[in-house]
Amino acid sequence: MSLRFVFLMVAASILVGCVNKPVQPNRPYYAPVAPQQLQQPKPVNGAIFNASTSMNIYSDGRAHRVGDIITIVLSEQTQSSKTAKTTADKTSNVNLPQATVLGNPIALFGAPISANSGGASTNSFEGEGKSDMSNSLNGNITVTVHEVLPNGVLVVRGEKWLTLNQGDEYIQISGMVRPQDISADNTVSSTKLADARIGYSGTGGVHDTNVMGWLSRFFISPLWPF
Repeated sequence: MSLRFVFLMVAASILVGCVNKPVQPNRPYYAPVAPQQLQQPKPVNGAIFNASTSMNIYSDGRAHRVGDIITIVLSEQTQSSKTAKTTADKTSNVNLPQATVLGNPIALFGAPISANSGGASTNSFEGEGKSDMSNSLNGNITVTVHEVLPNGVLVVRGEKWLTLNQGDEYIQISGMVRPQDISADNTVSSTKLADARIGYSGTGGVHDTNVMGWLSRFFISPLWPF
């Protein structure tokens, strides 16, 4: 067994171990707030009003407490373009006079040795690269408020899974929302999410056809020495 084949199999085994496991639903980080984590009603003495469970008929219904739900309108669009071009040229010439000793040309076996040489070398390099990328993500996802910071900012996160006939698609999102950015219909644009983390992907046969195999990734990875 050749050393090259052994190296190939070892590297392939390493890549197999590095293959990411498919994302599964019901991750605790994106799960809704558990009932036991909500603020418990305080005892009421002498009145039927309780601030922790009250509903103001004049309020606009916007999320403002832990456990409230809010709809995030996904309106993400990114576009980038980059062009690079490099050109380098170099030309050199060497011209030395004929070598002499005491004014007489140096000879070897009766033939003069010419030390007068002229040489020219030319080097040139030209490289060009171009990259264009655009992405778009639109839709709605309803999440829950997990924390209310002392300054009133809401920490929200959640996920949405769609089970299709060829696999699953999911959206996971988390971030922070200012109360004044929430519209009257209890929605907020994803562009106003601070520290936003948005993930969109899927599982199943259709998704797998768009993923490069581990052996193909090995041949274009830095581990491949040839």
